[in-house]
Amino acid sequence: MDLLGGQDAFSYLIQNSLVIRPQIVLVIWGIAILCVVPFLGKNSTRYPLFYTLAGLAVAAFYVIWGSDAGPAFGGAIVFDFFTRFFHLLFLVAAFLSVLLSYRYLEIEGSHHGEYYALILFATAGMMFMAGAMELITVVVGLELMSVSTYILVGFTSRQRRSNEASMKYFLLGAFSTGVILYGMSLLYGIVGSTNLSEIGEVLGANEVGPLVALAVILTIVGLCFKVAAVPFHMWAPDAYEGAPTSVTAFMSVAVKAAGFALFFRICLVAFGDIRDLYVGILALISMLTMTWGNVAAVTQTNIKRLLAYSSISHAGYILMGLVAGTAFGVRAAAIYLLIYTVANLGVWAVVIVLRREDIKGEDMDSLKGLFSQYPAVAILMLFFLLSLAGIPPMGGFIAKYFVFASVMDVGLNSSGNLAFLMFSVAIVGALNAVVALYYYLRIVVLMFFERDFVPVPLALSTGTTITLVVAGLLTLIMGIYPQPFIELAESAALPLM
Repeated sequence: MDLLGGQDAFSYLIQNSLVIRPQIVLVIWGIAILCVVPFLGKNSTRYPLFYTLAGLAVAAFYVIWGSDAGPAFGGAIVFDFFTRFFHLLFLVAAFLSVLLSYRYLEIEGSHHGEYYALILFATAGMMFMAGAMELITVVVGLELMSVSTYILVGFTSRQRRSNEASMKYFLLGAFSTGVILYGMSLLYGIVGSTNLSEIGEVLGANEVGPLVALAVILTIVGLCFKVAAVPFHMWAPDAYEGAPTSVTAFMSVAVKAAGFALFFRICLVAFGDIRDLYVGILALISMLTMTWGNVAAVTQTNIKRLLAYSSISHAGYILMGLVAGTAFGVRAAAIYLLIYTVANLGVWAVVIVLRREDIKGEDMDSLKGLFSQYPAVAILMLFFLLSLAGIPPMGGFIAKYFVFASVMDVGLNSSGNLAFLMFSVAIVGALNAVVALYYYLRIVVLMFFERDFVPVPLALSTGTTITLVVAGLLTLIMGIYPQPFIELAESAALPLM
């Protein structure tokens, strides 16, 4: 096959590079930060922050207006509506996470320019993952994201728990990558191609044998590690608790969204014609993830661990869209990820401002009496928690409605085991929504009905204030007028179906 299509190598490279301009911008910006930071004085810590925000804005410009449609590099990367949706989601999550980071890192005494470079590299890796149509591209994007995130988790190196969290995350992340690579190597051996579309065509046209089943299951298991789905979730609580809180916020939304973007691309493009092989496994994993995440969250007294288990439970709800396996299911998962990203970043912003000098602000008791001293922050926290619980008129209600509707739609139009499977997932999800409401309301009670708030000013800054206000407004708008966001998610679903 003539990959160059008759072009000279330079023209080919330039033309195809237009598709990945956002990633190129982020990588160059990150390298520039690493090169410039050593020459900046100690009083120039704001420069890397502003430079990073500018880089993310330029990348967003190319995503919205500048990038050409793929495929590019011989079909290794595609820039379709699905890719565009997730690129914007990653960039928004990174932008708000960076805004949250400055004041927090100052308090922790770990404000270094390398932090921002790692955020940019991780975001570039996620963007490669979302647009990957080749197994090789998947691995490149996955490793760029993973290695950057491993370092970020251990960024506050003077803290023992941060080092421990980084090591655990690295070991289990490396193991999960090995599992994915083993599955992919089997797929390549069976099909003779690393292109996802070609893999899907071959698998759909031939009988599914034991080797194919093993390859598919190994790949799905590795992906479940990346999104912290039960029983492959064990790294998440320790990593979320030990990482710097600003990094935890970034991981809980951007890294999770990247994992799901890859999950949907592989399952619906490469494994779409053999869904009967794994849909039951995914349904079971979805139910276990929702249940264990919520049950474990009820017993937590550390806010970061509670939100870690909450994040696990939300992964179970997002998997409902993949279990449905329809265009409606992809749209539902995309809406859920969008609304979850906004609300979750808002919650983590509140946790970050609780971290003051000599006060970690990570125990549940740290929220006692918040409303009496900072009513605006407490009300915004209420918005975010109600959204995560799926209570109207917040955006989370729309998210939950769509994922439930996606599996119910398949169940009502099916019969036998498939219908039973879909209804079971919906029922388990509804029961778990009640459990989640309990521990979210427990936080509300502490904020509004207790009076033990420590009289130390919150670590509010311009960045955290902007994040809180933007997240609060979007959470409310997505619940009251969700149609533009639904249409955006609907466009993301079209290329996969």
